[in-house]
Amino acid sequence: MNDPTILFLGAGNEGPIYQLLRLSNRHGLIAGATGTGKTVTLQTLAESFSHAGVPVFMADVKGDLSGLAKAGTRNEKIDSRIKSLGITDYSPRPCPVIFWDLYGKGGHPIRTTISDMGPLLLSNLLQLNDTQSGVLYACFKFADDQGLLLLDLKDLRALLSHISENSKALQKDYGNLSTTSVAAIQRSLLVLEQQGVDHFFGEPALKLEDLMQVDFSGNGVISVLDATQLLPQPQLYATFFFFFLAELFEQLPEVGDADKPKLVFFFDEAHLLFDNAPKALIDKIEQVVRLIRSKGVGIYFVSQSPLDIPEDVLGQLGHRIQHALRAFTPKDQKAVKTAAQTFRANKGFHVEEAITELGTGEALISVLDAKGSPTPVVRAMIRPPESRIGPLTADEHKEHISRSPVKGRYDTTIDRESAYEILNKRTTELLEQQEPKAASEPAKSRGREPESVVGAMAKSAARAIGSQLGRQIVRGLLGSLLGGTTGNRRR
Repeated sequence: MNDPTILFLGAGNEGPIYQLLRLSNRHGLIAGATGTGKTVTLQTLAESFSHAGVPVFMADVKGDLSGLAKAGTRNEKIDSRIKSLGITDYSPRPCPVIFWDLYGKGGHPIRTTISDMGPLLLSNLLQLNDTQSGVLYACFKFADDQGLLLLDLKDLRALLSHISENSKALQKDYGNLSTTSVAAIQRSLLVLEQQGVDHFFGEPALKLEDLMQVDFSGNGVISVLDATQLLPQPQLYATFFFFFLAELFEQLPEVGDADKPKLVFFFDEAHLLFDNAPKALIDKIEQVVRLIRSKGVGIYFVSQSPLDIPEDVLGQLGHRIQHALRAFTPKDQKAVKTAAQTFRANKGFHVEEAITELGTGEALISVLDAKGSPTPVVRAMIRPPESRIGPLTADEHKEHISRSPVKGRYDTTIDRESAYEILNKRTTELLEQQEPKAASEPAKSRGREPESVVGAMAKSAARAIGSQLGRQIVRGLLGSLLGGTTGNRRR
């Protein structure tokens, strides 16, 4: 079973079941009710890719996948499964793992910039309406024209204040910039900050090559994102993964028909990725999912039911592992029926009935054959993982992070000159220029309210538009494929 061209998934009455490594970029689905074995299947599949030399990125939503970093321990249950599956080369071993955390607590911090995020995904994160989203797009366009980098939330706050104070002067070039809409965006930013999301925006931004490493033994490195704190913030969870998927599509070159994927991406709790997402965003994600396999990226959605995945996305998932579903309610029954219909029929096999009878660790499986066609569904037992089932201890986790190959690379925040600093500098210069004038013309200023700092700053920016128009920094995919035509990007 050490054939480097296949992944051994498990075995059933019809023999062992293998997934072709060269077709593993055709995406997949792992589904099933809580407690049916999805997490262990996810772990087994992830370590199989790793041993085949394929880097993996996955979210740990329950906090129990860190055991991938340690060798497993054989016990009576595992020995029984090994024997029933006819496995003769089972060897407990760890996988190379790097831990990540958007908050920088359970792993290395992950950051991106406001500029890279772009207005479409940022609008989704802030849950803006269409009018507010339009204003945000205009703000990004203004930042492009002014050559202003938006790295973190303070940059965006400074820009919004700038726009609000000078909305009338900018109206001719940027349309109606409602101060009410700007205020709504600012309030949404405050909510994000209270949730601690400001840690996600800034530099150094994550480099994709750090998620696509192979260790000295040829094993693909598994990047595990601690998502336990993200589940209460589903909008951030979804936006992060949408963004990461788009970045992969933008930055990776076409590879054609490769022997194996360049990266496999697991989306756990997949329903959070699509719940409440606007149709425009779902359409773009469907487009990325369809096209990204040519970049050598395989995407595997993990959820309780196939109903959690939009139909256009579900139709692109070539590999299916379906654990047990319950049929207690009409909705449950619909889910069972939908799951059954996603499989290629196997003569004499009643799929709907089998889905409700599966035991823990047992699943219905269909993979792509050598011609790229789904194989008939079979009932099988999933092979046990060779890494530890369950989390690391706190001390083990800390010790593992201390030996990370990216230790120190992202720990310290860099705050280079960007929109906040540039706009403040302009304001200071204006005030210095106005002080002598104000002193020489005391009569003219009598009875008038002093001009606000932000107002002066905004007027300066407005005058600069003509000379700086067109000075844009290409954002790339998030500005074009995901709904915009302009945008600034870190350099």
